[in-house]
Amino acid sequence: MSDAFLATAREYGFPSWPRLKAHVEGPTSNDDGYVPHHERVTDAVFRRAIDLLDAGDVARLRAHLLNHPDTVKKRLNFEGGNYFRTPTLLQFCAENPIRNGTLPLNIADVARTILDAGGKDDRPSIDETLMLVSSGRIARERGVQVPLIDLLCEYGADPDHAMMPALAHGEFAAADALIRLGATIDLPAAAALGRTRDARNLLPCATAEDRHRALALSAVHGRAEIVALLLDDGEDPNRYNPVGFHAHSTPLHQAAYSGHADVVKLLVEHRADLTIRDILYDGTPLDWAEYAGQTSIAAYLRANGALTASELGR
Repeated sequence: MSDAFLATAREYGFPSWPRLKAHVEGPTSNDDGYVPHHERVTDAVFRRAIDLLDAGDVARLRAHLLNHPDTVKKRLNFEGGNYFRTPTLLQFCAENPIRNGTLPLNIADVARTILDAGGKDDRPSIDETLMLVSSGRIARERGVQVPLIDLLCEYGADPDHAMMPALAHGEFAAADALIRLGATIDLPAAAALGRTRDARNLLPCATAEDRHRALALSAVHGRAEIVALLLDDGEDPNRYNPVGFHAHSTPLHQAAYSGHADVVKLLVEHRADLTIRDILYDGTPLDWAEYAGQTSIAAYLRANGALTASELGR
């Protein structure tokens, strides 16, 4: 269990479980975690670049970067959070984490401006930006996710780097674009996408890590046939999900919360532990179902002996 606690803490950007627990249990209105990232930037030159980016003002941004060329090379430092801890200017184009809840429709032109101003020389930043774009909903909602993916891959981003973030967050249009651009379909990808035939063919040669990821992804996305395939082949339904895939919870927590009744039934039939608590909020799968308003799943779990954490007691 101590390993699971540490893994969860690190997934959320904290060096230890006590640090994460204190953050979750005791946030205040002045906690930096509640301040949009751009409002925490104290470097006036960098902040001006972000403001121009957010405005979609390509001409002024190009001039600003010409006058301050080091801006595209600089990395900021933010504490806490499981990602976006040392972002470059380019990464702000993804709007992930959400800062404004929108993006200018010409954000691909903005990103190209940053790349042409020197950002193209920072391959890790380009790959990281691709991961953020591919896993973020704002870019999709604004209709700019696929154009940004195409642009970043044009400048050398590796589509394989972004597949797991996209699939973990259910960004299937992004995943399709990444596959079009050459991303590999491995067992976790096949599981998340519901590609049962591919999953069956890939399973015999899959690593233990990929099998673990595949169960987490197929459960959260309701891919019942693949969940059954993995469980029948010996995957443990009671392991916490791997880091990067909601590691504080089990497949049953995620399936119950997401309303995938057929997956919940499969997991229960394969002896998933109904009393196991997630290690961030201390809830059982029944707690998660009730919190999410999944009444039929909650009733099914209760009929099979499930209790809430408060009913179980400490």
